[in-house]
Amino acid sequence: MSNPVGQAVLWLNDPLNWTNPGGILDRLGEHLGMSAAAVLLGCLVAWPAGLWLGHTGRGGGLVVLVSNVTLAIPTLALLTILPLTFLGFGRPAVVVALAVFAVPPLLANAYTGVRQTDPEVRDAARGMGLSGGQVLRRVELPLAVPYLAAGFRTAAVQVVATAALASFVNGGGLGQIIRAGFGLDIAAGGGQIIAGGLLVAGLAMLVELLLALVERLVTPRPLRPARRRANRRAADAVAGS
Repeated sequence: MSNPVGQAVLWLNDPLNWTNPGGILDRLGEHLGMSAAAVLLGCLVAWPAGLWLGHTGRGGGLVVLVSNVTLAIPTLALLTILPLTFLGFGRPAVVVALAVFAVPPLLANAYTGVRQTDPEVRDAARGMGLSGGQVLRRVELPLAVPYLAAGFRTAAVQVVATAALASFVNGGGLGQIIRAGFGLDIAAGGGQIIAGGLLVAGLAMLVELLLALVERLVTPRPLRPARRRANRRAADAVAGS
C-alpha cells in the first residue's frame, strides 16, 4: 500500500509500534494520565465554585465571564507560556493548561445544576431547619449530579482531544506519534501522522461513549429531558450567547 491511508493501516498493524518503548501503549498511558490529572484539577477548581455560586444565586454573570475568558485563551498559547514559568517544560505545564481548558463546561454545568433545583424543594428544606450549607449538601448537590456528570463528560472529551498538543512542549502523549511523523519525509511519515490522528480521535470517541453511558446511568429517567434542555442552556452560557 503506497497511499497514506494504507501506510497508516500497516503502521497500526505492526506490533512493534505498539509495544516498543515510546510506542502506542506508552504514549496512550501518558495521554490518559495527563488528561485525567487535568480534568481532576479542573474539577477541584470549578465544581466548588460553581456549586457555591449556584447556591447563592448571585454568580451567573461571573460564570459566563470566567467561561468566556478561559475559552478565549488558546490552549496552544498556554502550552507555550506556562513552560516559561516555574512549571517548566513537560507534564506539569501541560496539565495546568489543559485544566484551564476544562474549567468552562465544569463550572457552567455545576452552576446550572444547582440553579435547576425546584425553589419549593429548597424552601421546604429550609423550613425543616436545614442551614444553607446543609441545603447545598443534602438537597441541591444530589439533584445536580446529572449536570456534574454532563460537564465532566464534555470537559473530559475536550481535554483528551486537545492533549495531543502536549507534544509541542515535550509533554508526551499520542500527539508525540503525530509529531514524530512530521519529522520524517512526508512519503515515509504520512501513514504515521494519519495513524496518530486516528488514535487521538478514536480515544476521544471512546471516552465520549463511556461517559455518555455514565451520565445516563446517574440521571433519573424523569429528569433526562430537563437535563438535556439545561445542558443546552449551559452550553449557550459558555459560548456567551
